[in-house]
Amino acid sequence: MITHGPNSLVTNSDAVVCKELVKRYKQKLVLNQFTASFPAGKITGLLGQNGAGKSTLLKIIAGLTQPDHGEARVFGQKIHWKQNHDITILSDRTKWYEHHTVLEAIKFSKVLFPSFDLEKALELIQFMELDADQKVHTLSKGQESRLYLVLCLARNTKLVLLDEPFSGIDLVSKEQIIQVIIDYMVESPFTLIISTHEIHETEGLFDHAVFIRNGANVLSGDVEYLRATQGSIETIYRGIYR
Repeated sequence: MITHGPNSLVTNSDAVVCKELVKRYKQKLVLNQFTASFPAGKITGLLGQNGAGKSTLLKIIAGLTQPDHGEARVFGQKIHWKQNHDITILSDRTKWYEHHTVLEAIKFSKVLFPSFDLEKALELIQFMELDADQKVHTLSKGQESRLYLVLCLARNTKLVLLDEPFSGIDLVSKEQIIQVIIDYMVESPFTLIISTHEIHETEGLFDHAVFIRNGANVLSGDVEYLRATQGSIETIYRGIYR
């Protein structure tokens, strides 16, 4: 499916459907009649510059804030706290477990989240080259980003929202994060929405893309179709935001 602008069509295969979302913070319009659908079992890139409304949209989908107007549905249901077991969100400002070791953070997550897979988390920290005994507050930004991704993916939820997971981290960490995402989508498909403005290293991840500008959906669709008709995702991005 290819969609241009806000008048999105939706299908039964959509994990998330947003209709005419409006959100203001004081006098600032953050989301402006945002309408889009996000297909189930796929990786969608939510693409846009800083301040485009990406973080606010993910918070609405996760139920952390409410729109002033419009509606968002997740797996066909209105967003409600009971869906917490279906959704994991990683904020770009996340600061968890700073005084724990990596292993303590993982064990504490197991207590907090019944669906948390301890064995999977332990496997992931090895792949991510994290020291189980290292204190979280001593991790580099790249190591910290890798740990938070471990804590998200080990929850085994149907929908994972990653807000700028690649921002400000080194190339090796980006590559490790991308490889883990690819591996886990193959093993146990789930729906993943990644907000980012870093396109060059990441566009190969995406099955679907939604371009957001000034709080509105200006272009969205299947990535292969977009590439075939308009060029690379990076080229499209530059054309929209130049």
